[in-house]
Amino acid sequence: MPNVKTVEIPFDKIMDAVRAGVVDAGALIHEGQITYERYGLRKIIDLGEWWYEETKLPTPLGLDVVKASLGVEVAKAVKDALLESIRYAMSHREEALVHAMEFSRGLDMSDTDKFVRMYVNDYTMDMGIDGEKAIRTLLEMGYERGLLPEPQLLFI
Repeated sequence: MPNVKTVEIPFDKIMDAVRAGVVDAGALIHEGQITYERYGLRKIIDLGEWWYEETKLPTPLGLDVVKASLGVEVAKAVKDALLESIRYAMSHREEALVHAMEFSRGLDMSDTDKFVRMYVNDYTMDMGIDGEKAIRTLLEMGYERGLLPEPQLLFI
């Protein structure tokens, strides 16, 4: 969208800005993805759906990264600690959801569960070959368009 004028707005204020006519549209993240209709807003495009149609790959949302200079052993230790934490949360789901609700900006338990399932799933534990390919594809697209440096990745 080369001719679009963008403005930065905190993610939790985007729906209010669209409703008030401050902006014509906004890119919603977090709980806004599941609550926008309650605010009388409509979806123009779901970028996750668009990504899948274009690539047939999962949406590359985010990663935990370790600076390469820290070494592979540190990266493995970080990975192991994060996996242990995620396993604990998955095996204590109710407790984890109650904790997550503290940060859910007004979601009820059902919506919190839906939101968490969007981000904590099998790909969280192991993104696999498709997940790695999705990340490489996204970064290569950015590089080809001159938006990012050439990607240099090592998945642990």
